[in-house]
Amino acid sequence: MRVNHVLLATIGLVATLPALFGAEITGKVVVKGTPKAELTIDMGADPKCGALHDKPVTTRHYVVDKDGGLANVLVFIKSGLNEKNSPAPATTPLLDQVGCEYTPYVMGVRTQQKLKIKNSDPTLHNVHAIPNSMRDKGTANKGFNLAQPIKDMVTEKSFDAPEVAVKFKCDVHPWMFAYVGVFDHPFYAVTEKDGTFKITGVPKGKYTLEAYHVKTHVANPGVAQEITVDGDAKADFTIELK
Repeated sequence: MRVNHVLLATIGLVATLPALFGAEITGKVVVKGTPKAELTIDMGADPKCGALHDKPVTTRHYVVDKDGGLANVLVFIKSGLNEKNSPAPATTPLLDQVGCEYTPYVMGVRTQQKLKIKNSDPTLHNVHAIPNSMRDKGTANKGFNLAQPIKDMVTEKSFDAPEVAVKFKCDVHPWMFAYVGVFDHPFYAVTEKDGTFKITGVPKGKYTLEAYHVKTHVANPGVAQEITVDGDAKADFTIELK
């Protein structure tokens, strides 16, 4: 009987875990249609960049696997959360410059979370962040443009307001771009190479979940769906090329 009591207690604990620690939202983003071919990047303007690669480098507009899974999509809870602006985590994500490319191409951070920006290359880069506020006065985020002339140089920056997504570029190497989503909550993810994603720790509730891809959002604004979280949930998206 004692064993049964222990078993029942264990089952009860497992059942309460989603309520205690939140649930997972998992899913996949696929693309419908044939993306345009990627372009080969000409790095001849800076021989140091070309020397860092042993094969041609292409753009990363549509990173799609054999089953249509689309990488580099920001998936996030857009609305429905009762509490936001919880303290930013102490971790410091990294936006690196490797081989004269931003790595990662797409990432997410929290508002007021420190973001490390590093130059891992033996050549000059400049980090030019262009929030939407600089284009349409839509957010409170401030842009910046700073030089990183020294290999392994690191600069820390942060953003005050949510924004999807802050554009980064390098004026020295015009092919270099990255996109950083800024969120006032922790419930976001970036899709993997096969298009899958996982958002953890989600409290029970009804939410609007959005999938944002930097190259398709103009033609496909608000690729979103309503989702009810009462335990682990699944949400798949299809982004149609137009």
